[in-house]
Amino acid sequence: MKKKNIAILGSTGSVGTQALEVIRAFPELFGVSVLTASANADLLIAQAQEFKPKAAVIVCEDKYAQVKNALESLGITVLSGEKGLEEVVQYDEIDMVLNAIVGSAGLRPTVKAVERKKDIALANKETLVVAGALVMDLVRQYDVAMLPVDSEHSAIFQCLVGEHANPLEKIYLTASGGPFRGKDRDFLTSVTKQQALKHPNWVMGAKITIDSASLMNKGLEVIEAKWLFDLDVKQIDVIVHPQSIIHSVVQFQDGSMKAQMGLPDMKLPIQNALTYPSRQPNSLERFDFMNYASLTFEEVDKDTFRNLELAYQSLRDGGDRPCVLNAANEVAVAAFLADEISFLGMSDLIEATMCQQKMVENPSLEDLLAIDRETRIVARSLVK
Repeated sequence: MKKKNIAILGSTGSVGTQALEVIRAFPELFGVSVLTASANADLLIAQAQEFKPKAAVIVCEDKYAQVKNALESLGITVLSGEKGLEEVVQYDEIDMVLNAIVGSAGLRPTVKAVERKKDIALANKETLVVAGALVMDLVRQYDVAMLPVDSEHSAIFQCLVGEHANPLEKIYLTASGGPFRGKDRDFLTSVTKQQALKHPNWVMGAKITIDSASLMNKGLEVIEAKWLFDLDVKQIDVIVHPQSIIHSVVQFQDGSMKAQMGLPDMKLPIQNALTYPSRQPNSLERFDFMNYASLTFEEVDKDTFRNLELAYQSLRDGGDRPCVLNAANEVAVAAFLADEISFLGMSDLIEATMCQQKMVENPSLEDLLAIDRETRIVARSLVK
């Protein structure tokens, strides 16, 4: 396998730090060209001192001087702000951009990287939630690889290798059910952020952990899957699988099914995206069938966890609706984490925001960015 130069956007977050663990284990296969962080200057500095990228970006401009002073003696270019992100992904030596930025802030850097013909390892699902049709058109136009990092989409991707001539009938995205699986709305009225941040199976950042608890993460994954695999919404089903061993399933037109299995460890789908099309040996813990007497499945409770149905409806409605859903959800999660609204209040806020925003059927990229900004203002005004 030829050595790849990687740009990691969001290197100080959960996926970013785990990606660097993978890269650390394969120094002969990967070089790090770019590291970026939103505001965690201390960790970004430590990472840059170890991996010595060509450039580092700190989005928070108040932290720029701190990062520059720490890294300039190493010959590392230090940039700041969103413009810095868009600049560094275009460097000639970059082979792949791993986008692990949280939220819709990851959209523009993805677009810029694709336009410079960089392969994308995508952990930032909001790129496709907000602008899936436009981004995948660019991916085809510039003939780049779009490799999913989410465990569920990585599973679907792996199941489809060698199956290009065989049409899919449907896919099943598995969901752990989160920390509140089986709970009713009465219970959920009083849950705290501390309870919601305790995911039973996965170690993730705060925003995605809350999304997992509310099932919005699964809703966003449904939208992402539609664009990644060119599916109709009717072909995407969600099932609860509490053990998180089967990461997703594909079903072909003859009724046969393929599933990808493994222990819940994000480093494996990260490694798969970085090393594709090869597989490399690693020291990750192996699955032992004897430790799992049974694997179980349940129907998802859309009545209690309304976010999943809101996501499906946004996809059925089309146009700018997934963009509005995503922006409203980001405001809702931030408000919940700030103790401004309740857990169930997140769904209420998202639905109210979507009702207030006028439908735009064929938005351009600039339209979507403006809609994202406007939606946040509307959602924020509805926080009580």
